[in-house]
Amino acid sequence: MLKNTKVMITAEETDILQEIMNIAFGRAAADLAECIDIFVLLSTPDIKLLQASDLPAYVSSELQKFDKVSVVEQNFWGKFKGSAFLFFPSGTGRRMVSLFDGGDKFLESDPIHELEKETFLEIGNILIGACIGKIAELLGDVSTYSPPRVLVEKSQHDIVSNSLIAPDNVAIVLRTVFEFNEKNISGYLFIVTKQESFAWLKSALNKYVEQFE
Repeated sequence: MLKNTKVMITAEETDILQEIMNIAFGRAAADLAECIDIFVLLSTPDIKLLQASDLPAYVSSELQKFDKVSVVEQNFWGKFKGSAFLFFPSGTGRRMVSLFDGGDKFLESDPIHELEKETFLEIGNILIGACIGKIAELLGDVSTYSPPRVLVEKSQHDIVSNSLIAPDNVAIVLRTVFEFNEKNISGYLFIVTKQESFAWLKSALNKYVEQFE
């Protein structure tokens, strides 16, 4: 439950943000498809306003059918700031490597842990960079990024808990599910914005709408 109602965004602002997310996620999917020549299907983005202390439980509930996951985490900075997380279910790494390799020649016994990490890193750079960059562009901001962190085949129950913003803060969580249909691969993209961005975000969303009026 939210403890700080001062930072609430309105239903109209949520609709605007969802429209911007649709554009940004579409850009990310197009950039990835151009890189690996594969169609990426994105779900309708979902927006939630949560107490930061509730984020680990929320992420765990979204990933509850997966015992282990691989994750790419990257912080972004600007007026729009926060963290982005890409989650992939256990066993995805080998199929992801084949997206770049062009084949499925790897056996289950092959030692490709580092190749998996490099592949997740590459896909994370494309999806997160394109998505955050487009959101920032549409809202009149410019983003910079910290080096991404990649964890392969970890328990989903505690993989995010040490990476979240201050527990007393409120966060906007933007989530979409993406699928690579040809390879039967799916994953989750979460964007968590920091509370200090809220005042700017509300103003930027309203300015975005004004240009079409």
